[in-house]
Amino acid sequence: MPQNVAEQIVAQLIDAGVKRIYGIVGDSLNPIVDAVRRTGGAAEGGIDWIHVRHEEAAAFAAAADAELTGELAVCAGSCGPGNLHLMNGLFDAQRSGVPVLAIASHIPSVQIGSGYFQETHPERLFTECSDYCEMILTPEQSPRVVGSAIRHATAGSAVSVIVLPGDLAEHRSSGAPAPFVPARPGRVAPDDRTVAELAAAIDEAEKITLFVGEGARDARDEVIAFAEHLQAPMGHSLRGKQWIQYDNPYDVGMSGLLGYGAIDHAMHETDLLLLVGTDFPYDQFLPDGATTTIAQIDVDARRLGRRAGVTHPVHGDVGLTLAALRAKTAAKRDDRFLEHTRKRYRKAMTDSVATYTDSDAQPIHPERAMTAIDRAAAPDAVFTADTGMGNVWQARYVTPTPQRRLLASWRHGSMANALPHAFGAQLAYPDRQVIAIAGDGGLSMLLGELITVAAYDLPLNVFVFNNSTLGMVKAEMLVAGFPDFGVDVPMVDFAAVATALGFHAQRVTDPGDLDAAVAAALSHRGPSLVDIVTDPDALSMPASITAEQVAGFGMSMAKMVLGAKDSGGVGAVIDTAKSNIKHIRSL
Repeated sequence: MPQNVAEQIVAQLIDAGVKRIYGIVGDSLNPIVDAVRRTGGAAEGGIDWIHVRHEEAAAFAAAADAELTGELAVCAGSCGPGNLHLMNGLFDAQRSGVPVLAIASHIPSVQIGSGYFQETHPERLFTECSDYCEMILTPEQSPRVVGSAIRHATAGSAVSVIVLPGDLAEHRSSGAPAPFVPARPGRVAPDDRTVAELAAAIDEAEKITLFVGEGARDARDEVIAFAEHLQAPMGHSLRGKQWIQYDNPYDVGMSGLLGYGAIDHAMHETDLLLLVGTDFPYDQFLPDGATTTIAQIDVDARRLGRRAGVTHPVHGDVGLTLAALRAKTAAKRDDRFLEHTRKRYRKAMTDSVATYTDSDAQPIHPERAMTAIDRAAAPDAVFTADTGMGNVWQARYVTPTPQRRLLASWRHGSMANALPHAFGAQLAYPDRQVIAIAGDGGLSMLLGELITVAAYDLPLNVFVFNNSTLGMVKAEMLVAGFPDFGVDVPMVDFAAVATALGFHAQRVTDPGDLDAAVAAALSHRGPSLVDIVTDPDALSMPASITAEQVAGFGMSMAKMVLGAKDSGGVGAVIDTAKSNIKHIRSL
């Protein structure tokens, strides 16, 4: 029987299936850590304590663990600065919709409100990045708060935070918590009248386009069958890529700033756009609901119509809704719009996305590097990517399969996520190939987590796209009409750093060495890092480029030619043009 509150909390977590807690030990958290120690670890039916180097990484790792397994993952931080560091990773978990519970220890309860050393108010601070945040005030209250936190996180795929004063954790426990029995998720059936109205609009429309997101992950077969039923082209969001792109003859690309293919043209040429399981946030890429009929299907009614004017908002499970619509609509035979969009998609993939994937130029084009990694990766590999250009290369050059998984800071857009996401994934699946696509900017922010990887001898693979610049920010500046400034940093030999930590590491500057370096890293039984020196002037071109963006790019080039301070002058313009000439020709 648990003797104190800390032991009781840990026992409840074990009962809920928790196998790991990511965090850093310290003062107010010590009772929890000691209770974890006495469980004997996951191998003996207890919990493993995963010692990270920064609490932000603990929350990122827990988010990846939860996203891959679908099970509750836990992170923890000591009072004040310790648990504050969790916040960024918890925002990532919350916005990704994954079940994570955070233990935020607190100063001694008698000192709360006195301006004590390291005093903060976590019960206030964590409310925005969680669905449930409560402070435990008494031993009698503890089992109920912990049980509610577990239920909120697992039932709602959300973040829960328990605030625990350090002295209370050592108090004698009181009462016995009820066993945790997970609820089986239900399905939301759409309203019959709403289905009938949308079915009539589908029958009337000549050109229909589907845009599909993460919400269709459990309804892949139904979505593809529906596209066939309507002879409709289909695009996907970045979060929807891994679920809907592979083996899909109706897929015509991805929309958004990282997009490619022909979906943007299709969405603006269609009579009826169906947004299926997506809360795609970039309304500038969506058509005007006043001129294009838009329908949206989502299991969360709060998302309906908040990105574009929606004529047909449908609250319902994607699979159930599409099945009901198929039953009420006539199959379409005219495939001219589908074939027109497919043709445009094939051209875009040849003219833009496929450029530089076989380039022998130096510095190495990132497209060439990502293609080599994708080609050598296992069919069930887990890819993580840093926010920024890493997301671009993952989105465009990782080939999805039924088993591959893609992780990133999709909605929160934090830098530095790739490495902690990767070791969270690797700890969840020790025998699975995990590949982190890290930018030099992102890796630098949590560089100490390479020590975590080395300490646990994790067999994950880090590929650093090292261009000594913040590439996505640089591109944003250029299209906005600014010369790039403040984005460049000195070149760092990350392979040398990794070697010092015991990694298998290699620095690659010649594209002819890429395939061998990638193969050697992926076959190594232990941590590996490949530092790929890539072209700092390589840009990512979105699927749809506005006149304003072209004008902004031209203005920034003009400012560089005219010698704006630290802009590089005409030489920088020539380098940028040389690095992107194939893309520019395809515009």
